[in-house]
Amino acid sequence: MTSVAPSVAPALPTPHARGQPDCARTAALAALRESDPATKAAAARALYAAVLAGSAACSAHLELDEPAGLPGRPARPELVDPRQLKRRSMQSPQGRAVLLHALAHIEFNAINLALDAVWRFADMPAAFYTDWLKVAAEEAYHFSLLAARLAEYGHTYGDFPAHDGLWDMCERTRADVLARMALVPRTLEARGLDASPPIRARLLQAGDQASAGILDVILRDEIGHVLIGNRWFRHLCGASGLDAHETYTRLADQYHAPKLRGPFNFEARRDAGFDEAELAALVHLDAQQPLPPTDSA
Repeated sequence: MTSVAPSVAPALPTPHARGQPDCARTAALAALRESDPATKAAAARALYAAVLAGSAACSAHLELDEPAGLPGRPARPELVDPRQLKRRSMQSPQGRAVLLHALAHIEFNAINLALDAVWRFADMPAAFYTDWLKVAAEEAYHFSLLAARLAEYGHTYGDFPAHDGLWDMCERTRADVLARMALVPRTLEARGLDASPPIRARLLQAGDQASAGILDVILRDEIGHVLIGNRWFRHLCGASGLDAHETYTRLADQYHAPKLRGPFNFEARRDAGFDEAELAALVHLDAQQPLPPTDSA
């Protein structure tokens, strides 16, 4: 990837005290501010490795001021209204390149979303920060896979326009960790569980087994990411004595979350921690697809 702007902050901070681990939340903010995609991806993976190794740790009580210009991102791709993005046939190499670029854009934004959860929300359990650093690292790996595959088609990230829907929801939920857990992993990222199988099928139909294989990796990991979102959403609801189902409906309305539409990947959603009541509710939105039995998961 070609850098279009200098880094605005180091990927990892210097130690804040002799003999003490670096603050991983401060480092997450620095990585979020990074504008070069490849550098951001490398920083996210290095930070998670540092936390696992014990050379970085999250200072949960640290209150960090939000800098201007989040998130760091390159000058390209051009961000446009989603309605301006035209679908192209995957039977052509150019159409597959456009798809791979769109997927790379989603993964780049997903790195930002995970890093934002780490630095922004103070006073959460240590496992919360480790979970979202893991997500950031895996999203970075996905981005790297897609960027490399895109290069095989003769393109780089930034060659095609994209939209900013994922970060828009991040902005809307910036003051409410409960809303963030409800509406980013459980809503926007869960839509990826539904979208992956038909996209993979179309890639295979076009003879692109390499790209289909990348989608297999992404789907496997994204099930875990949505599971993390479900875990922390329910943790927060339980800590506040809130009913998870009623709370989700209220937050989806309050923050104008996208309406869910089928077909749904019920098996993946069950693996990702959605309960049977939630899955049954989705059946009413997709009457042509019955809910598979529990033992099929």
